[in-house]
Amino acid sequence: MSDVVFDRGLARTRLARVRAAGGHADFLVARAAEDMEDRLAAVLREFPACVDLGTPTPHVARMLARRSGTRRVVRLAPLPEAGAIVADEEALPLAPGSVNLVASALSLQGVNDLPGTLIQARRALAPDGLLLACLLGGSTLFELRQSFAAAEAETTGGVSPRVAPFADVRDLGALLQRAGFALPVVDADPLVVRYDDVFGLLRDLRAMGLTNVLAERRRAPLSRATLGRLAENYAARWADPDGRVRATFELVWLTGWAPHESQQKPLRPGSAAMRLADALGTREIPAGEKATPG
Repeated sequence: MSDVVFDRGLARTRLARVRAAGGHADFLVARAAEDMEDRLAAVLREFPACVDLGTPTPHVARMLARRSGTRRVVRLAPLPEAGAIVADEEALPLAPGSVNLVASALSLQGVNDLPGTLIQARRALAPDGLLLACLLGGSTLFELRQSFAAAEAETTGGVSPRVAPFADVRDLGALLQRAGFALPVVDADPLVVRYDDVFGLLRDLRAMGLTNVLAERRRAPLSRATLGRLAENYAARWADPDGRVRATFELVWLTGWAPHESQQKPLRPGSAAMRLADALGTREIPAGEKATPG
């Protein structure tokens, strides 16, 4: 079985086509960059050397450049742009321990080897450096996924992969630990966007360069019958009382630190200076003894 889930060359081609047409929809990236700025504001330290990893627009790089204490921002972009370095998230051109912050917005959900990318980011961070990444999580576009499956089953008798298999929050936490990050935290922020109909959603996905690039996708174009049933199914299941339909984008945040001796560490079992019973002002019950009322 192939480990290639995404046709990354096709993804870059479609993003380039959107850029050339001048119609890139960047509201999700802009939202992620704003939230990232708020999260960094709560971190009481400076990051002199920063990397923007794969963000499809300059929003994150510009935000990092505005921060106090920033001396250098390197933008690793998917396409050629002024002031950016074209790079692949699966092969980072970063020396070990060379940066203090690796930030990424809405890029890593399209990486085939996410564990490898996280390991490379960890190696690139200096001790006590921070990874802060936002990517699309498992609940993203669940409405579209279910509606597509029903429409294809009704019109073609089968179902083909149409929406990417976004990662689950619990799995992402395990990946941070596996990559060697200290103090790993994963949290999710669902964002619901409303449209007049499902075709408005499909237009936005196309304008974000987020159309189907699955390696196992069906090459034949969608038939009118399938698109018609998609619209009907979507409206029947996901419309609000005013007739507009909902689309969920789950923004999942990954936070992890490169290990450093100054960071908090859990106590070794048996090393506590005080018994829990003493702290609670109660009597410790030996193993096998039953508690008595009173």
